[in-house]
Amino acid sequence: MLGDLGLIAGLALLIILALRGINILVAVLLSVLVIGVSNQIPIQDIFLKHFPFGPSGAFSFAGNFLLLFLCGAIFGRMMAASHAAQGIAVAVMEQLGSKRALWIAMLVCALLTYGGVVVFVVMFTMYPIGVTLMRQANIPRRLYAAAIALGAGTFTMTALPGTPSIHNVIAARSLGTDLFAGGWYGVLGGLVMALVGMWYLQTQWQRSIAKGEGYQAHVKDEQMAALAPAEGQQLPSLMRSALPIVVVLATIIIPRILQMSGVEAPVLSFAASQPVLWASFALLLGGASCFVLFEPLRQNLMAVVGQGADDALLPLINTAAVIGFGGVVIQTSGFHEFAKWLLDLPVPELVSVFLSANLISGITASASGGLQIFMSSLAPAYLEAGIAPELLHRVANLAAGGLDSLPHSGAVIALFTLMGLTHKEAYKDVFVVTVAIPMLAALIVVAAAMLLG
Repeated sequence: MLGDLGLIAGLALLIILALRGINILVAVLLSVLVIGVSNQIPIQDIFLKHFPFGPSGAFSFAGNFLLLFLCGAIFGRMMAASHAAQGIAVAVMEQLGSKRALWIAMLVCALLTYGGVVVFVVMFTMYPIGVTLMRQANIPRRLYAAAIALGAGTFTMTALPGTPSIHNVIAARSLGTDLFAGGWYGVLGGLVMALVGMWYLQTQWQRSIAKGEGYQAHVKDEQMAALAPAEGQQLPSLMRSALPIVVVLATIIIPRILQMSGVEAPVLSFAASQPVLWASFALLLGGASCFVLFEPLRQNLMAVVGQGADDALLPLINTAAVIGFGGVVIQTSGFHEFAKWLLDLPVPELVSVFLSANLISGITASASGGLQIFMSSLAPAYLEAGIAPELLHRVANLAAGGLDSLPHSGAVIALFTLMGLTHKEAYKDVFVVTVAIPMLAALIVVAAAMLLG
């Protein structure tokens, strides 16, 4: 009884501290102390065994995925420093016009994140440009924030096949699948998220106009607008700017196409069996193409690479901390009772996957953290129940991208902090496009898989 109460108290403490803006590593360490002590886990095992080095330990995760985080962050920084990311955003804006500002934000964020640019780099790229868009189109800042969240943190993160996102790689590494597993189901879920999400945002924009609500300036807008390309500044063309992303995706896709065509070669087997290394290699090739294509980058290459390495550390540490939190939680009897309850629910296995991955990601406020814990603790039971690894890969990914964006989510807090928004002002719209609609998309995929299976 005391252990169960301690588990609940530790989870509540993590959520409260995260909402108050406390550093996630500090919040996690305090929370696992409460959980561990109340469950009579020796302190030395909490901090020197289960949290850092267990199967779901922080350093175990960080060691396995350091290269991917590093390559992704360096590629993102190179795309920003070369002005390729801005070139894509401005070119799309010129093609679609400011009246389609929400579509612009969503599409550019989706293109960048699908190509491997990390979410935080995408936020910093889109907000400065977005100031101009919001002013011209008179868009409430809360809706622009939701458009960024929709493009950067939903369907390209968990649904679309082939992306080098950490979520896709975690599932592939855990299940022995490749980055295209459950591809058609992912496309279906991605279309639902993108189209229904944009329908919601466009509807809300029209309602805001009818109510007289529009763009309201904020002190952060002026600060970020200074980072946008100056008027008349020469930016790379859309085709040239997008080429590094094409290189990344082609490096991932071509081995898959060759294998499907019956070609056999050691490098193709390596690409399929080593998702972390191959995705990292693809990002490195993307970075190399940036070096070749953009002369300003060559003048300051090592400084940019160093900045990219710095960019990788905070997301890696924060994600690893959340996973280490799960590494302690799964040692408790309360978690095992919870897992048994989930597995014993009188519902189809795919519905159980949807519920369990969602709940674990909601508890940790992290899709990647929740997915890693799900894969290490519950996935074997679902495989034994007869779910195909490829289907489990995609359904678990989609489900993990639902409740991960609750108010204590680090990505949500970072976006609101960047844009000077409060949860009261903006969370409702972010909740709809990053929680409610992704959960709907996952359920549609589950229903389709059950009908076709």
